[in-house]
Amino acid sequence: MKIVIYPAVEADRLARLQVEAPRATWVNAATEAEAQIEIVGADALLGKITPELLAGADRLRWVQAFTASLEHYVFQELADHPCVLTNMRGLFGDVIADQVMGYILCFARNLHVYIRNQVHREWRPCGGEAARVNFAAGPGVVNAMDRATRYLPGSVLGVVGFGGIGAEVARRALGFGMRVRGVDKHPDQVVVPEGVESVEGLDSLPALLSASDYVVIAAPHTPETEGLFNSAMLAKLKPSCILINIGRGALVVLDDLVEALRAGQLAGAALDVLEIEPLPGDHPLWGMEQVILTPHTAGYSQVIAARHLDVLCENVGRFGRGEPLRNLVDKRLWF
Repeated sequence: MKIVIYPAVEADRLARLQVEAPRATWVNAATEAEAQIEIVGADALLGKITPELLAGADRLRWVQAFTASLEHYVFQELADHPCVLTNMRGLFGDVIADQVMGYILCFARNLHVYIRNQVHREWRPCGGEAARVNFAAGPGVVNAMDRATRYLPGSVLGVVGFGGIGAEVARRALGFGMRVRGVDKHPDQVVVPEGVESVEGLDSLPALLSASDYVVIAAPHTPETEGLFNSAMLAKLKPSCILINIGRGALVVLDDLVEALRAGQLAGAALDVLEIEPLPGDHPLWGMEQVILTPHTAGYSQVIAARHLDVLCENVGRFGRGEPLRNLVDKRLWF
């Protein structure tokens, strides 16, 4: 059995992999030219496959992507090839869910506004001067500060895409007393945490959007989901809704989102992934106080590298033993 790695991995990671298949011939290719030579006779490739590499492969049975996302990975020849493809989904659920709750708490308590105010040394409660009403006025008095904050228990979180990330978001939201509903392409195949009210098919997406106080996009980029959140879909949101995208940037049409925000069709947005990355410096989203932008970092954590290597090692061992692989991908659907 011959296994090619491209691009090359560090020596310690290679040593761990070799333990799982000690009888295999291993090639840790530093360049595509080296990989092009070594792909001949290879049974597996770990890393980045290209049309040129695939064309030179004469007995390739398995390709392991180093990434979870595949919209920039899969090409037509690979989709048509009989080899199986696996990816790195499942590594990021808890890490990304933590960031989602960070966004939700920021909007609920106006932390994103106060951080900006701090830069300008402004002591300005959200809600304006009316927020300074004396709380001693008695029970039942609702002041501007009350209206400027959001009480999470009982609010509705809509999760679009109920895979590993969506489920972890749901678990955390339930811990804050939120009501959670979801939609998924395959609602009968997802693991639904106890307490989630419902997970329905994508045909229920408009109803989910109109009922939600927060909407989290955790769906992959596929031919079916590209541009899903266009002006027509954004119009389904409540004016008080917060949209959070930690799925893929291509799902939200940025020009349509900007117009929806300007028109007050939703109250705000938190975006870790964008249709254009990096976002140009003159883009209007930068100047919108009701928007939180992060540079595609929701999946960052010191735990990810070890998880990544664990998946590689497990799949190498499974491949060598002829067992089913983890994270099989439908190459035509990109996930």
